[in-house]
Amino acid sequence: MLDFMTSFTVGSQSKHGLKIIIVGAGSVGSTLVEQLVKEGHNITLIDQNPESLHSITNLYDIMGIVGNGASYSVQLEAGIKDTDLLIAVTNSDELNLLCCTVAKQVANCNAIARVRTPDYNEESNYLREKLGLVMVMNPEFEAAKEAARVLYLPTALEVNSFAHGQAEIIKFKVPEYNVLEGKPIYSLSRDYPQCKILICAVERNGDVYIPSGDFVIHTGDVLSFVSTRQNAKLFLDQIGFNTKQVKNTIIIGGGKAAYYLAQQLLNMGIDVKIIERNMKRCEELSILLPNAIIINGDGSDTELLKEEGIEFAESFVPLTGTDTENIMLTLYAKQISNAKVITKINRSTFKNVIAKLDLGSVVYPEQITSEAIIKYVRAKKNSYNSNIQTLYHMFDSRIEAIEFLVEKESPATGIPLMELTLKKNLLISFINRNGKIIIPNGQDCIQIGDTVMIVTSHTGFKDLEDILE
Repeated sequence: MLDFMTSFTVGSQSKHGLKIIIVGAGSVGSTLVEQLVKEGHNITLIDQNPESLHSITNLYDIMGIVGNGASYSVQLEAGIKDTDLLIAVTNSDELNLLCCTVAKQVANCNAIARVRTPDYNEESNYLREKLGLVMVMNPEFEAAKEAARVLYLPTALEVNSFAHGQAEIIKFKVPEYNVLEGKPIYSLSRDYPQCKILICAVERNGDVYIPSGDFVIHTGDVLSFVSTRQNAKLFLDQIGFNTKQVKNTIIIGGGKAAYYLAQQLLNMGIDVKIIERNMKRCEELSILLPNAIIINGDGSDTELLKEEGIEFAESFVPLTGTDTENIMLTLYAKQISNAKVITKINRSTFKNVIAKLDLGSVVYPEQITSEAIIKYVRAKKNSYNSNIQTLYHMFDSRIEAIEFLVEKESPATGIPLMELTLKKNLLISFINRNGKIIIPNGQDCIQIGDTVMIVTSHTGFKDLEDILE
């Protein structure tokens, strides 16, 4: 057992990249360590639990310090004076904010806090401004937003927004006997000319492809395409999908994510029923969400679920604190109903196993958090002025979708796309020019002021110029 404030390190630290302190060795902290080490950053991890800390430092070439991340002396030991960024992701909002406040007082470093409490969420802009934080992250709120987008377009497996909501990447599975079966991708622009969509990634039998125009679509393929929301609905309508938002949903569990999701769905005109075990929490939710139906009961009780209409519900979202329970509830709902299901998974340890289960749409709050932070880290490390606006990992992080803001001339600007020598396994998916989404062809050029989204199987892109061979 290590003593309080004992430090240890495995191997030698990388001399490249940013110097980053992460406070909190939970699931989000470990996900961040994995991704940021992969991208070549120098990481120090602080946590009060030696076992949690040691399990991560045994896996990665990082320094670990046992101690309170809000302690001035612990931060000094971690090297806060010459740190570029402190990220506080413990289970306590208050501790995270205190860690960042101490770091801002001790050193001239940037700070990011994970803050999940609804009261703080409503004050996130105030907290960010007054405490001088570069980011306040709320994983449950972001996961709820992602779930709400999917329930707006329930035939989709995932819906992710880019260009401030002007464009979306939508993932769906090609069912049997669909009109897309046997079609090469180049034929879609001919057969659906008014839709203006671009197929940017395909998963088939566990393999992921950045497809060329000759790629032929088959039943069972999982396709991701880029479009505006209006054109996406039009395309899905024309290939035989139902694109109406759900009318009602049953949520299991009354935690923070359930509150955030219910709030958004009620605002969309969707009826909400929440089943929660804890009577006190039910009373709180009935005050916070007067237009929702709150049921005090065990959401894993199949008889109760039938009584509350699971067989006829249009959507079903288990948001308990246990991944196993969420998975079992989803599988049960799919067995006895036609509901659109969304499964929240807190830990991504068994992603390969989870991917083989029929869980509908899967939401990973920790992945949403890490993507937002990695986007910031890449933009900060970037030496040019083409900043990352949005970063999204697709297909278990095997594909990245990155939106760049183009602020100055570069070898990638002012030249027709057909004349650029692009890296393989990469697509320029859209150009956002003054709020207009352009699905590009070879004649289009990237201009200063555009935002440009690329989809690629490469990782670690920090600047638009990285797309060039």
